[in-house]
Amino acid sequence: MSKIQMTTPIVEMDGDEMTRILWRMIKDDLLLPYIDLKTDYYDLGLEHRNETDDQVTVDSANATKKYKVAVKCATITPNAARVKEYELKEMWKSPNGTIRAILDGTVFRAPIVVKGIEPCVKNWKKPITIARHAYGDVYKGTEMKIPGPGKAELVYTAPDGTETRELIHNFDGAGIIQGMHNINASIESFARSCFSYALDTKQDLWFATKDTISKKYDHTFKDIFQEIFDAEYKNLFDEAGIEYFYTLIDDAVARVMKSEGGYIWACKNYDGDVMSDMVSSAFGSLAMMTSVLVSPEGFYEYEAAHGTVQRHYYKHLKGEETSTNSVATIFAWTGALRKRGELDGNQELMDFADRLEKATIDTIEEGYMTKDLAMITTLPEVHVLNSEEFIKAIAEDYKKSRECMKGISLTGKREGLAYSASSSHFS
Repeated sequence: MSKIQMTTPIVEMDGDEMTRILWRMIKDDLLLPYIDLKTDYYDLGLEHRNETDDQVTVDSANATKKYKVAVKCATITPNAARVKEYELKEMWKSPNGTIRAILDGTVFRAPIVVKGIEPCVKNWKKPITIARHAYGDVYKGTEMKIPGPGKAELVYTAPDGTETRELIHNFDGAGIIQGMHNINASIESFARSCFSYALDTKQDLWFATKDTISKKYDHTFKDIFQEIFDAEYKNLFDEAGIEYFYTLIDDAVARVMKSEGGYIWACKNYDGDVMSDMVSSAFGSLAMMTSVLVSPEGFYEYEAAHGTVQRHYYKHLKGEETSTNSVATIFAWTGALRKRGELDGNQELMDFADRLEKATIDTIEEGYMTKDLAMITTLPEVHVLNSEEFIKAIAEDYKKSRECMKGISLTGKREGLAYSASSSHFS
């Protein structure tokens, strides 16, 4: 079979450390043999971000606006230690934050469900997708320590100088206060991204706040969601046979724990931060968590939910073998390729993405996996593979399925790749 042709590039954002190593392996073994891959490439590795004064991050986001689909490798958000390690000009901002701000998107995270990697919540049968609002709340809060007795107020000053005041608290002694904000435009964008993604994926959408207590702040979120749904999306949801459902956040948690999954759960910024970690952990592994940034304007940026796997990278630099899970990064590529195919009417590209995901899942369900999964699987027979071997095992499974499509019968099974799950050789 000839290579699959692409008509429009995908924006490719390369990254850092161990995920950068896996990135190249995935391209070489899983993509380039089958696709005439067209990408608009941007190196978001920390060294190059430093060389360009982080302009490359801005450029990659603007390119995503042009081509509508991007795939991103995990990147370093530097702290003081990283500034010293990489001799940076300054402590550059999070690339994800920069891209998110430019695209005005919402992050959707969903686990990859595989037989043998059982959720801690036994009744969860389908993925639960967390949609996290990525602006405001405590993440842009202003805090103050109150040293002693006194009055704390919220003060709003209008352009004409008019003041509006609300008492926070009359302090009898020392305490703390926090002021946080949001803006209607961001909430509206968040709502539209959630509704659009629900339609795109044909899933019910849940949204929850604490509007009974927060009668202005949280209630505004509730009202904006409802107004936009009624005016723009209700008929579309009815036609698609899906539901928009609002409830209080504590009720939502109870319902989620008793559900089978299979829906999108939209959360305010802090709630989404906490619940996405809960869901990913309960489903088994952060390395099995997909992430896509969706803009209401129709821009999509796919990535893995995890970081750069720093510890494994340092072992790799020493020439030591690692067993790094690449599944979420593979699914970032397949998500982007599928969306590219969908937008371009390229069924071959969409089918390829589906088959590669199936090959990845089949490889794990046949007992061939990285060490992190081997430690939690319920499969009776497990073979632990190192980072490169795991990707090559997926490549073999994909090749086998592809050749079977051509009517070629293949026998044999990954000889030379299997290692005992009890081995301590990999980390």
